[in-house]
Amino acid sequence: MAELTHIAGDGSANMVDVADKAVTTRTARAAGSVRMKPETLDLIVSGNAKKGDVISTARIAGIMAAKRTHDLIPLCHTLALSKVSVDIEADPALPGLQVTAFAKLNGKTGVEMEALTAVSVACLTIYDMAKAVDRGMQISDIRVLQKSGGRSGDWTAPE
Repeated sequence: MAELTHIAGDGSANMVDVADKAVTTRTARAAGSVRMKPETLDLIVSGNAKKGDVISTARIAGIMAAKRTHDLIPLCHTLALSKVSVDIEADPALPGLQVTAFAKLNGKTGVEMEALTAVSVACLTIYDMAKAVDRGMQISDIRVLQKSGGRSGDWTAPE
């Protein structure tokens, strides 16, 4: 099993030194979902939520959050992201919204945390904007789907 990289020899928290790592193109894709009542999904998709365009607002919130990951998660490096996208799709079978995020940069450390933060904040924004009509919504299944670049190479989550 691999060692934890954020724990120093004495057990204290430690920011990983990436100074000697090679600059490579690194990407990550993450996903999550917000389950809700079918009528809540209909309200959001129709654009009739009282607080406004839920999907567009959640998309922007997710992008903004990815850019601020280092302010939210201790020991994360400040990264110069070259691309962040957040996609939100209605899924009547859930019922709810499926959220995916993609992050990319040329740098010395990965962007999995940025993709996960984008998904998490987009899901939280959906909840916030629709909670007046459905307090029972559930945010779930937040996970990394794929990462590429760096010393550890490419990885894809098993189906």
